[in-house]
Amino acid sequence: MSISANLIEKINERAKQRSPFFLLVDFLVQNAELYSPHELQEAGIRVQFPQWRNDTEISTTQAISLHPTPLSFEAYQQSFSQVQEQLHYGNSFLTNLTVQTPLQCVSSMHEIFTASKARYKIQYKQQWVCFSPEIFVRIQNGRISSYPMKGTIDAAIPSAIEIILQDPKETAEHYTIVDLIRNDLSRVATQVAVKRFRYIDEITTASKKLYQVSSHIEGVLPVSYREELGNILFALLPAGSISGAPKVKTLEIINNTENYERGYYTGTAFYFDGENLDSCVLIRFIEQTEKGWVYKSGGGITIYSDARKEYQEILDKIYVPTL
Repeated sequence: MSISANLIEKINERAKQRSPFFLLVDFLVQNAELYSPHELQEAGIRVQFPQWRNDTEISTTQAISLHPTPLSFEAYQQSFSQVQEQLHYGNSFLTNLTVQTPLQCVSSMHEIFTASKARYKIQYKQQWVCFSPEIFVRIQNGRISSYPMKGTIDAAIPSAIEIILQDPKETAEHYTIVDLIRNDLSRVATQVAVKRFRYIDEITTASKKLYQVSSHIEGVLPVSYREELGNILFALLPAGSISGAPKVKTLEIINNTENYERGYYTGTAFYFDGENLDSCVLIRFIEQTEKGWVYKSGGGITIYSDARKEYQEILDKIYVPTL
């Protein structure tokens, strides 16, 4: 991690003074950007969070058509096999493997931002747009909560909920990530407990409905937590749900396996309103690169994973939620 102590101290000071801020952190926790809310528009950043937004534009009903050119299954299987080898060596119990998919789309980044329907939406200049369903952490009244999301299935499959909740691979993956997040929260909070385990959210895309599995973990922060809020946030990064366990070794595996830089994809975005904090994991992510647009997607790999199913999952996650 190369985030400066000066930045962390700025966050601590703003929180102590109850001064609102917006913070972006990339996946590897090497780059971060801190803004006052009034600075975002001039910076070309649009944000819509559940309880706050700097963009007043009303969402449209415009249909967004994506035309991906997925990598071959054989290419994906090569990376999958590398991860599986590390899992069998015992170097990781869960590794989040992601890919970038070249994309053709006639809509602009702004049109995608306004048309997408998601809990969290961010357009970062003309460089990337994110429409994330996943909460990272929330802090309300001195309590910190996390909601790891692990497990996705097509809702049209008969008995889809029963299938995903009973699947050994999905179960093992979810137990692992809940345990990781519980341990992470225990580094900054006390009385950490799982409040709700493996509940189902429904997400509607332009072509199908998906079920996703989440859990709710909560702990109690110190009374003076605002004075060290920056330290608390960076102690939890990168997010466990998009890295894996154990975190340090799994990050090494990811860096040796993925053949591209994630950048801000699977990073985090935070908004502090002066009293409470909300944040999201930067998934469901379209980026403008030198070679054109790409959609970045991935999933958690365990020793129980099936390469074909994991490959299909990264394809299923290439969508813009517009309904």
